[in-house]
Amino acid sequence: MRVAGIGYRRGAPISAMRQALEAFEVQVDALAVSDHKTDRAALTDLARQLQIPLIAVRQDELRKQQTLTQSPAQLARFGTGSLAEAAALAAAGKGAILRGPRVISPCGRATAAIAEGQTQ
Repeated sequence: MRVAGIGYRRGAPISAMRQALEAFEVQVDALAVSDHKTDRAALTDLARQLQIPLIAVRQDELRKQQTLTQSPAQLARFGTGSLAEAAALAAAGKGAILRGPRVISPCGRATAAIAEGQTQ
């Protein structure tokens, strides 16, 4: 299963999320996001457009993931170096691996990371 983890700032447009995701040039089976993100309208719309499920990942699961990116701000606030990378890894299941570090959208308001693995 290939999962795209998405991180974003409040009010990020769907276009920013799509640009970060499209940088990988691969098809994904699902989108994943931290369950604390309550303003998910754009992300929900993106999942609907792509016709794939949106998986909400609990924060305690995010903290368990080893991310390639180590943002001090993300570590202090959420306990993980990258919400996008951690969400992708957690949703892709045990033994999942990242295809590389997160990608930041051109406007800087969204990030995406791709993990491949087995579902939980």
